[in-house]
Amino acid sequence: MNQLDQLRQHTTVVADTGNFRQLAQFAPRDATTNPSLILKAVQQPDYAPLLADTVAAHRGRPLDAVVDEVLVRFGLEILKVVPGRVSTEVDARLSFDTAATVARARRLMALYETAGVGRKRVLIKIAATWEGIQAAQELEREGIHCNLTLLFAFCQAVACGDAGVQLISPFVGRIYDWHKKAAGAAWDEAARAGAADPGVQSVTQIYTYYKKFGIATEVMGASFRNTGQIVALAGCDLLTISPDLLSALQGSDAPLQRQLDPARAQATNLQRVHYREAEFRYALNEDAMGTEKLAEGIRAFAADAGKLDRMIEGDTR
Repeated sequence: MNQLDQLRQHTTVVADTGNFRQLAQFAPRDATTNPSLILKAVQQPDYAPLLADTVAAHRGRPLDAVVDEVLVRFGLEILKVVPGRVSTEVDARLSFDTAATVARARRLMALYETAGVGRKRVLIKIAATWEGIQAAQELEREGIHCNLTLLFAFCQAVACGDAGVQLISPFVGRIYDWHKKAAGAAWDEAARAGAADPGVQSVTQIYTYYKKFGIATEVMGASFRNTGQIVALAGCDLLTISPDLLSALQGSDAPLQRQLDPARAQATNLQRVHYREAEFRYALNEDAMGTEKLAEGIRAFAADAGKLDRMIEGDTR
């Protein structure tokens, strides 16, 4: 078997793309999107008509409503290809507004339901700020399942687990990027590969903690820079992988073994922890990498959301 097939024996494979025409060749169960991926897709000739048709069908409505229609249209196309779930993201500019995040999530879900898609097939992506986690807790109580994204710090994972969030997406590659940049000339790529990769270590810690204490929240490693990071996390609940890296795994016959295992997690000596708001904010503040990458990620997604706004505004004039 190739590495992708071997990985499927231990982990649910998810495709990280807005390009739904690429999906079938990799047969992922689920797919994830974000503003950057949607923006990239709609700039391709193959997808320009889909954007234009959706915008034309909702001409005259508020811009944010039209954007949500575009996001859901891509999600609906993706769900024609994957048998499982699609993740659709709430506008990152609402990352510090619990009420607005809840309202936008409800609207996205209502659009899916109007199109005949049930709640079990959709995950609403929300940035793992304190406000975002509180929004997710409220949505989960309503049966709207959430994917908490831009997750870098252990305290974020703990709070998500306590909130009963369906799924979290710890960002492996961006954690790796931060540590590599911080180390500068002292960085030793070979010594920090595989299980020693800081992004891999972060996901491993979260996975172990969740399995140790029976936390039902699914762990989905995300944002990979190379296949070595993916191989080192075989056994994680889910891994969301870009088409380029899915193709690389598909093209390799190198052996792949399970690395993360619930039984091994049970044998650890971890202690259960909880964070109230002030404690969460302090713990995040103490994690320079987590603080910086969360802020940077929100800014980047917000910038791409703004670009998508302007593209849609151009189409509506």
